[in-house]
Amino acid sequence: MSQPVIARQLFGPGPCNPYPEATAALGLPLLGHLDPEFIARMDRVAQGLRTLWGTNNARTLPLSATGSAGMEAAFVNTVTPGDVAVIAVNGLFGERMCEVAARVGAEVIRVDHEYGTPIDAERVAAAHPNPTVIAGVHAETSTGVVSDIAALGAIKGDALLITDAVTSIGGMPVLADEWGIDIGYAGTQKCIGVAPGLAPFTISDRAFERRVKKPTSWYLDLGLLGGYTTGGSGGGRTYHHTAPVAMVASLEAGIDRILAEGLDAVTTRHQDAGKSLQDGIQEMGLELFAQEGYRLPQLTTVKVPEGVDSAKVRGYLLDRFNIEIGGGVGQYANTVWRIGLMGPNANPASVALILSSLKEAIDKA
Repeated sequence: MSQPVIARQLFGPGPCNPYPEATAALGLPLLGHLDPEFIARMDRVAQGLRTLWGTNNARTLPLSATGSAGMEAAFVNTVTPGDVAVIAVNGLFGERMCEVAARVGAEVIRVDHEYGTPIDAERVAAAHPNPTVIAGVHAETSTGVVSDIAALGAIKGDALLITDAVTSIGGMPVLADEWGIDIGYAGTQKCIGVAPGLAPFTISDRAFERRVKKPTSWYLDLGLLGGYTTGGSGGGRTYHHTAPVAMVASLEAGIDRILAEGLDAVTTRHQDAGKSLQDGIQEMGLELFAQEGYRLPQLTTVKVPEGVDSAKVRGYLLDRFNIEIGGGVGQYANTVWRIGLMGPNANPASVALILSSLKEAIDKA
């Protein structure tokens, strides 16, 4: 007997509730991964991603894996043993960058920041005079903090700038060319409003020319992707792997939905929803975790009140309202809640639902 379908309201830092168009696209008839119609779809998706990334990079595409594989692709294609990687760490995903870079043999120089605070570009610049790469997270999913990536681009010198935009792309401005991002990776399950499974990725010509010619990962070797990265008409494509055709169709629908609404309108919608949620949470007497002035509108971090059992509140929300919010990470696992308003969730109705449900959960859990 099949298991019942559980309809959740997903307001955590993981997958959001996808745009209806993206869900519907998963049910389209499947195409072969070398079908001309699918290749044309990939070209459209690549062009849409260039708009979301704010770039003209020819090599912009959805990698067939989640955002963490996008992170790994960024490092295995740019770093060799002994290369210096200066990595700004102000949350879990900066920590993960350090782990990935160390595994490819980099000399990792961490620039640690207190969780809940943004990256200090001057401290990053002072960490090493001539690194191979500098890396940082634009929107740190673990803490709800946004950092100034343009400031990192301004101090990078000859280094390549690697940027994690998993929680920012599709919900706030990301301007890769203007900010000096050389390699960027993201995910589909946040503000783009598509199920997890693809990593929107972009790499500049400058970075591609300096890439590792034979990375340790065959699957993530950008040099093997050939025509798939050119955004051309389909001629001369190089077979590399069987692309996830249904996910690409869904991503196309999600991108089309965002572009139809307009990037400025999408940004404003996320900002308005986030501000309303954060104002409402503070009116409840709760304290926000991220530093004021650097709080992500699409992911709000809240300090769990003294004497309140975080797990019980989250369990109550799940059992009573079918609402899932996230806990904190690491030392903050039981003392911080992470509430996402991303993609279609960024709206006044979601704000009202979360505020009323959270109040009841705190009172009764």
